[in-house]
Amino acid sequence: MDKLERFLDRAERLMEKLERALPKSATGSAPDWEAAHAFRWEQGRLAPVQHPHRIFLADLLGIEEQKQLINQNTKQFVQGHPANNVLLTGSRGTGKSSLVKALLNEYAAEGLRLIEVGKLALADLPHIIALVAGRPERFILYCDDLSFNADEPGYQALKAALDGSLVTFSDNMLIYATSNRRHLMPESMQDNLATKYVGDEIHPAESIEEKISLSERFGLWISFYPFTQDEYLAIVSYWLKNFGFSGELDEFTRQAALQWSIQRGSRSGRVGWQFARDWAGKSCL
Repeated sequence: MDKLERFLDRAERLMEKLERALPKSATGSAPDWEAAHAFRWEQGRLAPVQHPHRIFLADLLGIEEQKQLINQNTKQFVQGHPANNVLLTGSRGTGKSSLVKALLNEYAAEGLRLIEVGKLALADLPHIIALVAGRPERFILYCDDLSFNADEPGYQALKAALDGSLVTFSDNMLIYATSNRRHLMPESMQDNLATKYVGDEIHPAESIEEKISLSERFGLWISFYPFTQDEYLAIVSYWLKNFGFSGELDEFTRQAALQWSIQRGSRSGRVGWQFARDWAGKSCL
């Protein structure tokens, strides 16, 4: 009998540990919507982000057309008009993620809220949709640096939610996703080898059709491209002034900025911002 009691006691303690480790129920109580403007889906619940990235649309240079497109779509959404889910793709460091964060700062006062969801958590989409349904705020579900393999559960959940599932988005939610891949999935030479030609018509292989089917469910595609040298230097100059570095971009600083970009193999906005922080910081010593 003592052995049985010890066994039951150990089993009970083990169950308590498991309950503490497992995610809280995703269908539980809603978060305090007044606690923050941005939230992150973590372990089956919405956790408020107390200090979101404070960047603004005016801070993002060299992407005027992209800003106009997504700003117009977001303005329509915030004002209660029809708007599209957005896929932002292209070169790294060109402002895709920063643009989404800047939209929150632009429209938070008008009721816009941001929910960041990782790729692995996309399987919980029905729970998130249920939490925000009927709320007066307007929610952007933000998926950063998104890419999939076809067998990942998040891929199927996102595809179904965007178009085709009985559990669909309410009018107060859109998805904004960023990715370096136009079709969100890896592409192989084997896919192209399976393409068939019937007369003058091209019939893509089923694998290709599957890979483009997800990206096609986003109503608005916004592409980002590498910056020219002049655009990169303009970004460097802007951030140097923002960090309190006085004066124009002289030849010495200009050459240092270009050398910095060569070392990193990119003339992106992120690289320009990083150089400006380094240069302005050193100038204070």
